[in-house]
Amino acid sequence: MNPSASGWIDKFGSLAKSYQETYKDFNTLYFGLRETGFVYGIHTGLPAFVTPEHKLSEDEKAKINLLNALYFTFIDKHTDGNFADFLECIFKFYETLEVNQASFLGKIFTGSKTSSKLEKLIDSRVYLEDNIISKTFNSFITNSLLFIDVLLFKRYLTKAENIEKHAQKLEYLVINVTYHALNSKEKNKKDEKLAQLLASSLSFIDGDNQNFDGSYRNILLANDSKWENAYLLDMACLTVWEDNSLEYKESEFIYGIGKDLGFAHEHIQEALAQVTHFFIENAETIPFLKDQNLALQFYDNMGRLVNRLILRNSKRLQKELSESAELVALLSKSTVKDLSKEEKKKVQRQLLDIFKSIPSLAIFLLPGGAVLLPIFIKLIPKLLPSSFDENRIEQSEK
Repeated sequence: MNPSASGWIDKFGSLAKSYQETYKDFNTLYFGLRETGFVYGIHTGLPAFVTPEHKLSEDEKAKINLLNALYFTFIDKHTDGNFADFLECIFKFYETLEVNQASFLGKIFTGSKTSSKLEKLIDSRVYLEDNIISKTFNSFITNSLLFIDVLLFKRYLTKAENIEKHAQKLEYLVINVTYHALNSKEKNKKDEKLAQLLASSLSFIDGDNQNFDGSYRNILLANDSKWENAYLLDMACLTVWEDNSLEYKESEFIYGIGKDLGFAHEHIQEALAQVTHFFIENAETIPFLKDQNLALQFYDNMGRLVNRLILRNSKRLQKELSESAELVALLSKSTVKDLSKEEKKKVQRQLLDIFKSIPSLAIFLLPGGAVLLPIFIKLIPKLLPSSFDENRIEQSEK
């Protein structure tokens, strides 16, 4: 499955129909999604039945995890519902939320199939920025509050009225809970990154116009949704535990907010233990924990992007390379020894000619694109044959 190419939602549906018993209820779904990081807004895992051909980026995992969470939330309420029914329902849900009333409205409705429209809509929910340059320089490229969509969809399935107003309330509570959790501790640079990520992920309210005077607790005390409250507690735990330490004031805040949310002492301890375990297991891969200067961040992000593009165009690249014996010889030589200045120019010239024939590699043709060539050359030995269409549905899957 390739969530960066069209047809991936239909592919997911063809796989998921055989795994409708994956989560026996919403309780199982919630804790499963928390374990893989989706509840925290961090994507370290995928549904067990999804096996991608290539290593996926965080935003691609986010797309799959969001669709997976929404689908099994639907199945929890409609055990006999098929995937087509789910697609119609989820699209009406997003229409009701009016998240498709933005500048991408025309793009969403260009596809004839509901799944094609939903692919574009999910893109709009996952990405915080919509251009390749901003994604390259900004490691915060995915919406960290995607689980709010799941909670809202769960509510929509039983109580569709006033769903947009409820969305505003839920985001208001999340941003206030995390803001006060941050203020319960001594702040550091990573706290600032986390705060920036959460604020930029808001969809239904304007974070710049919020009141953080503590009055949110009156709304918090009146909130009676078990799973919304569980999510708010987990987000508070995430906020104080990002540095793998818990000071007395932080503990006081967490247990206080947990009590306000209606949870017993044991439940609050379990929430803290789970986020601790998650950080220990995934600290090296969590984006906002990484401190890099701009140049290193650019090269690292571009390296991942180039890696993905090359792997997914390997068949075409092999065909093009096979027609250039001199280029292949020079690339092979570059893996064992340095090329001369003239040889490097030949490689650059011939590679750029090849990239012109593969539109998805047009990034190499941008000003400064030549700086990516060392990444490309490094990846050449890893080129392996791959299926041309990873989202093709086999007859057995239909």
